[in-house]
Amino acid sequence: MPKAKTFTRRQFLQGCSAAIAAMAGARLTHVAFADPTAPGSYNDEILVVVFLRGGWDALNVVPPISGADRGYYEAARTALKLPIAQALPLNGQFGLHPSLAPLIPLYQAGHFAVVHAVGLNYNTRSHFDAMQFLELGTPGEKTTPTGWITRHLESALNLPPALLLPALSAGSGQANSLLGSTEAAAMSSPSGFNLGGHWHWGDSQRAALRDLYSGSNWLYEAANRTLDTIDVVETAGSSTYVPANGAVYPNGSFGDNLKAVAQMIKADLGLRVATVDLGGWDTHENQGDGSSGYLASNQLAPMGQALAAFYNDLSNVACGQDYTRKLTLVVMSEFGRRLKENANHGTDHGHGNAMFVMGGHVNGGQVYGAWPGLANNQLYDGADLAVTTDYRRVLSEIVTKRLGNPNLASVFPSYAGYTPMNIFSGGDPFTPPPPPPGPYRIFLPLATTSDCL
Repeated sequence: MPKAKTFTRRQFLQGCSAAIAAMAGARLTHVAFADPTAPGSYNDEILVVVFLRGGWDALNVVPPISGADRGYYEAARTALKLPIAQALPLNGQFGLHPSLAPLIPLYQAGHFAVVHAVGLNYNTRSHFDAMQFLELGTPGEKTTPTGWITRHLESALNLPPALLLPALSAGSGQANSLLGSTEAAAMSSPSGFNLGGHWHWGDSQRAALRDLYSGSNWLYEAANRTLDTIDVVETAGSSTYVPANGAVYPNGSFGDNLKAVAQMIKADLGLRVATVDLGGWDTHENQGDGSSGYLASNQLAPMGQALAAFYNDLSNVACGQDYTRKLTLVVMSEFGRRLKENANHGTDHGHGNAMFVMGGHVNGGQVYGAWPGLANNQLYDGADLAVTTDYRRVLSEIVTKRLGNPNLASVFPSYAGYTPMNIFSGGDPFTPPPPPPGPYRIFLPLATTSDCL
């Protein structure tokens, strides 16, 4: 369990952790951790957004397996189609690609669901435009200065008055959904998130930086927030992290990034939102047939393994730390692919798409969305799966039901008429308690490499 710590700046200068000194000094404006004695004081739900960059082929990931649409699908994809016998049945209408078999137990347990024919209600087949519209949350408008997640964090009234690490982009850069955030960190590995320099002079370097940025304007505050984040992540981000429940992440950046997110979640540092990217979905050529080849082996298989490992890693019920109870993970891409395969054994930019959702409060084991059909007169622009569910409807349900933020007009300013699809359980938006009186206490996690981190 976390323990309360009290340190002085003199102790820091004598060699104590710079992280503790930064938090024990006068600047506590951006530091807060959950008080273990007051569970439920604030909304502590965690959202993880996985973005598949390149536009994935949702029609081969979740293909129709029955009815007239199966015939249209097979006629359009003579080489690329996924055979019915190899599809993993989700219901009588759709199947799941076999490379995603690790997700089937979660689907059967009601923790994983699919939303089909979902996406961006805007006419574009440009990767860059579509990604920007989706992440800014303002389709058709690319000059919006903040991302939709940033606006959620700014408008939510149910978060602690200060958080050191509310948002994380796992990888080398910050996602556009966090555009404009001054409190988001980007990292590939917690153990590598540190202040550069010679180890012998590390404490002196940190002390000098603290003294240098000892003012009170925005520059000093930003600098100290950065130093605070580095210090605390260094304290909690052990390089000997052991995933729980025997979870095995696949090799590669996607598995590493999800593992880093899991580590930061279990370090109890106040993380509320994380973004993770997985590229390589622009399959114009040599996509592979339905059950093998590039899409199956290089993309879907490691993705399925990583998502299953992430969920398993966080659901350590034996240690009393089932983080999946406050987890919502959503998988999205800028658009789907065209129904008809091209001459290069691939698929071109399309329109309608599919989203995945996972979590302890997902009403899973279902495929959501109004299916438009694949007959020629049902296709968007005569070529693509039509969009019948605006992607913001799914995200709005997460924001309101799970994150407890009713301010959808701030999060998605051009979106109106939201109604829930009941993909997620949840009641009325969370009502925040009044701010606690000072002085504040800081609760630091105990460093550990055990299976019950």
